[in-house]
Amino acid sequence: QVQLVESGGGLVQAGDSLRLSCAASGRTFSRYVMGWFQKAPGKEREFVAIISSSGITTYYADSVKGRFTISRDNAKNTVYLQMNSLKPEDTAVYFCAARSSFTSDYRSFQQYDYWGQGTQVTVSS
Repeated sequence: QVQLVESGGGLVQAGDSLRLSCAASGRTFSRYVMGWFQKAPGKEREFVAIISSSGITTYYADSVKGRFTISRDNAKNTVYLQMNSLKPEDTAVYFCAARSSFTSDYRSFQQYDYWGQGTQVTVSS
């Protein structure tokens, strides 16, 4: 089992940057595929980014491609989301999530096994 705790959210202005962190418990972190999702008010939880267990493979939602970067440090049991050139439409609660395999349905939040509590990101215009 994996427990996830996000941090790093906050209130920023458009164009600013933030780095979110997700710390995982357990000795098997390096086996998990890790993802980031966002949930804005009135919307479903939406895929943002995913990284393979080794860190070699990453995919992004079109809305964040070129602005966000997902990375991981398996020695520290942590996954990161570097968010640059933030826009007001990025405002949401951001969740990290873990799953045991990397399959074609990685954009579906239902396919993830473990979730953090979320961290709020608010971008003002």
